[in-house]
Amino acid sequence: MDRRQRKTRKAIFDAFAKLLEDKSYSNITVQEIIDEADISRSTFYSYFDTKDELLREMCNEIFEHVFSEKITKEKSHDFSRTQNDLKKEITHILYHLKDNSRYISRILSCESGEIFMNYFKEYLETVFSDELRKINSDIPKKYMLNHMVCDFTETVRWWMKNEEYSPEDISRFFFSTTPF
Repeated sequence: MDRRQRKTRKAIFDAFAKLLEDKSYSNITVQEIIDEADISRSTFYSYFDTKDELLREMCNEIFEHVFSEKITKEKSHDFSRTQNDLKKEITHILYHLKDNSRYISRILSCESGEIFMNYFKEYLETVFSDELRKINSDIPKKYMLNHMVCDFTETVRWWMKNEEYSPEDISRFFFSTTPF
């Protein structure tokens, strides 16, 4: 993508995120996104076929950054100097979710929540499956993986409704109920 294309894509994402602050996903129209981004209809459709595709790409962009192998210093946290540690990695993920909570909460509050959660689960499976290889247990690994992924995603869903807890608190809650 050239600079102009990246700028247009960012304008669409920003417009969508702004609309999500005030409206639920299901009540946002493509026309509202177009108007907010100040682009033409054909420009929107040259980037995204549907509003669902825009949501999917937004989720992918969030998760690719959050689940990046290289952790860098961020505005709200700095885990860049820590060793690969699952608890720190989960806390890092939680900070990113908190930083984006204003529109993640809106996404989770309607039918788009399942789309978001499905993408989130895909990324979490890679994180947890690496750790599960280290555990010796007679419980099937697939069961444990499913349990941990579902437990964590539901923990996040709960947290988005109960934001008074810090990422460290949520991480502690989660790890107090897992085999790690």
